[in-house]
Amino acid sequence: MARRVSPTERVRAQIDELFGSDRTLTEVLEEVARLSVRLVMQAAVEAEVETVLGRGRYERRGDDAPAGYRNGWQPPATVRTTMGPVELSRPKLRGTDEAFCSSLFGTGVTRTNALEALVISGWVRGLSDRDVEAALAEALGPQAALSRSTVSRICQRIRAEFEAFKARSLADVRLDYLFLDASHFRMHVGAKAEPVLAAWGIDTDGKPVFVGLGPAATESTDAWEDFLADLVERGLRAPLLLISDGASGLIAAIELAFPRSLRQRCVIHRLRNALAKVSVPDQAAFKASWWAVFDAIEARPGEEAVAEATRRAEAFARAWDGRYPSAVACLTEDFPSLTAHLRFPREHWRRIRHSNFIERTFGETRRRVKVIGRMPGEHSCLSLVWAVLDRASKGWRGVTQTPAALRLLQDLRRDLFDPIEPKEVVDDPVTSAA
Repeated sequence: MARRVSPTERVRAQIDELFGSDRTLTEVLEEVARLSVRLVMQAAVEAEVETVLGRGRYERRGDDAPAGYRNGWQPPATVRTTMGPVELSRPKLRGTDEAFCSSLFGTGVTRTNALEALVISGWVRGLSDRDVEAALAEALGPQAALSRSTVSRICQRIRAEFEAFKARSLADVRLDYLFLDASHFRMHVGAKAEPVLAAWGIDTDGKPVFVGLGPAATESTDAWEDFLADLVERGLRAPLLLISDGASGLIAAIELAFPRSLRQRCVIHRLRNALAKVSVPDQAAFKASWWAVFDAIEARPGEEAVAEATRRAEAFARAWDGRYPSAVACLTEDFPSLTAHLRFPREHWRRIRHSNFIERTFGETRRRVKVIGRMPGEHSCLSLVWAVLDRASKGWRGVTQTPAALRLLQDLRRDLFDPIEPKEVVDDPVTSAA
């Protein structure tokens, strides 16, 4: 690209290239989010220059315009944001009455309100507001440090937002799909890592919704039942389909809380269980055969698709049962729960047959807190996990709702929750007398 193109236009071109690439949508959106932050900040810097000089790029200076002119760009400055470090091109000005200094960052200071992420990181490590303030001053210099009152305000806002999240009404949330999973964190002295239970869903508009988060001592039926009961008490209605791993306590709680909903067992979790019973040389072929049961089914959603998957599963069992009967049993023993997704719109199948999406987000959370060892307390742990999941949920992908998909989902909802009762046959007195 030409050197005379402004940094702002270069960022816009990068965004256009991303949408035209063959990368996955998730990767594209994550990169576009980072570039968008850079674009906004770079545009703000360039707008300041136009204000200082009283004219845009390549415009002639008027008689009453301020003195000075553009003279290229300085080496990029790195600004710390919640989307990661962002490099900004700094303009060089010559002949101005005063040295140009961006009011956004100050002289030599590269910070934004996005240092909130660093503040939260220190806070969950058990640092006091004073400690966080000192750490920022040490890391970024006294000119970049946030005041103790600002640090305290950021931490209090996170606490307040989390408390509001836990207490909010769910009466307006109507889900087609509800995903349930847990991840373990150390948050109590002398205790092993304990589960944090999480729920997120996809609503009837196809949009992702972060639903709930809560602590537990174990992943028992009682723990999950209490977690789901809280969601129901706050107004959450039964979804059409619940997606989870095969934990017995979770499955039992699902059947108690939402007895009429369908349940999908995570196909990826179950495959991992099966591969653990297969010798390494055969794992690649076994895995390919496993996915051949579920992929590229052309039959109509519903009984036809399930029947096709059943025929494929029978062929899978014939091929592998002689060598790995225990691995094959991972498919055949709970097969109805592995194929529940086939009753839903075809374009949703790959999205709703596993719960790995929230698991990947949990993995990111664990990486962030790994250096901490034990969290300073339950509330700090939950606040951090909530903050990460809440921000990540803004970029989660939903599903496409076509007219055909909406009709199918409406039919499923009626069949599951409002079934038509068969009419009683009343004897005709005339016929009976005859």
